[in-house]
Amino acid sequence: MIDELKNREIFEKLGGAFKVSALIQKRMVELLEGSRPLIENTEGMTQMEIVVEEIMQNKITPEYNSGPEKIDIPKL
Repeated sequence: MIDELKNREIFEKLGGAFKVSALIQKRMVELLEGSRPLIENTEGMTQMEIVVEEIMQNKITPEYNSGPEKIDIPKL
């Protein structure tokens, strides 16, 4: 396991384990589809290590939206 995932810092940085795992999953898919790493010197690193290092270096962050869209519900 990667040391950063054993440390609470990454979970506090993003706001919890769910957000960390969702961001890792999204970024791993991007790398598998051919995206280039956002950090230097990735030789010998696994894709998981690359993603965690990108998070720790603030290269990627979760995307937050302003909330659910308003839906007009007609009055009866």
